[in-house]
Formats: sequence, C-alpha cells, structure tokens
Amino acid sequence: MNKHILIADDDAHIREVISFALKKAGMQVTLAEDGRQALQQFNAQAVDLIVLDINMPEFDGLEVCRELRKTSDVPILFLSSRDDEIDRILGLEIGGDDYVTKPFSPRELVARINVILKRIHSAAKPVIEASNLYHGKLRIQVEQHAASWNNQVIGLTATEFAILLLLIRQPNRVFSRDTIMNSAYSNNVYVSDRTIDSHIRHIRQKFNDAGCEAVIETVHGVGYKLASCQ
Repeated sequence: MNKHILIADDDAHIREVISFALKKAGMQVTLAEDGRQALQQFNAQAVDLIVLDINMPEFDGLEVCRELRKTSDVPILFLSSRDDEIDRILGLEIGGDDYVTKPFSPRELVARINVILKRIHSAAKPVIEASNLYHGKLRIQVEQHAASWNNQVIGLTATEFAILLLLIRQPNRVFSRDTIMNSAYSNNVYVSDRTIDSHIRHIRQKFNDAGCEAVIETVHGVGYKLASCQ
C-alpha cells in the first residue's frame, strides 16, 4: 500500500519539489500551504507522515505539531530555512521525529522519510517471543505500538517508542548514545548526542506528567538505562 504524506509549506516551489520526489518514490501526496490548512487536511484524511515547515503563516510548524500531539502520534519531519540549534531541539522536544534544513536534497528527504516509515513498520511487526513487555508499572505492547504506565496510556512518537522498546528489552543494560542512535535511526542516518538527549528528556516529561518519577536513568559518562518505573 502506498504511503500517504502530507506536505505543509508556504513555498509553492518547495511543495512542488517534495511532491515530485515523493510521487516518484511511489507515495501519495496531499499539500497544504499554511499551518491552518495542514490541520484541516490532517483532520479530513488519514496520513502516514507529515513534512512540516516551521516558518509558516496561519500557525507555524511548531504550533501545528503541538496541536497534533494532543491527539496523534503521526510521524513529523520538520523543515526549516534556519539552522538554529534551538529550533532543531525544540522541534524534537515537542514531538518531531526528524529535522531537515533548507536547502536540502530531495533524495535525502525521501530517504529520511523512508527511514521513519520503516522504523514504524518494524516496531509494529508481531514479536513472537514477547508481544507484551513489562517492567515495574511500565507496559509495552509491541504489536499495538503502545506504551502505558500504571494503566495510563503514554503517547509517544515513533522515535520515542523505538528508544523505550530498546531499553525495556534489556532493562539492566546501560546503553550508550551511539547504540541508542543506531537502534532508533537506521540506514546510517546521523543525529547528534543532543538529539538523543532531547528524545530522552521528552520521554521523561511524558511519563512524569503521568506520575512516573523515574522511567529512564542517566549513567553519567556512559549513557542511559531503564529506571525502576515505579
């Protein structure tokens, strides 16, 4: 089945370039020229991923992401004409899955989209040996791509879910940032240590909001491990 991608960017040329590249890769495309239209398009039809420009009128990309994350964990790849680290970190912290700076290579953009979609597909595959994983009050339903703590559903992005799934499968192991990066970002896509830290911080915040004071521990100088989840 063809994947359906929503492209939201106020630059018509950018929309055309991305649309052409995605259609050539066999994907279905829907276009939006501002943030408000992006939300309308998303609510009107099912999409598998959103390419979301940060700097748009009628709600910028960050505002759109915050609104979407209230009800959906649809993967989001941010675009920005600025290479400011604060934009990149903020975008990931509020629920983005990846970030690409303009100008960009259409082939790289398609590759990054495929990585995200492949990661979601792989995480959703049935796991024969353990489709439900438990640690303390944490529960991971692998087939449903769902996480909960103390029977409260925790909304995670695809990348956040991949990180938590890695940790719970070996709850006593300390994982380096490189190991987490290689697991969460396949196909040799490089992200910085700061990006991994941002994802961890966002996971912690979501669980903390649900009443879980410790879900991931920092082992200074080494990396991260699953906490008691009590």
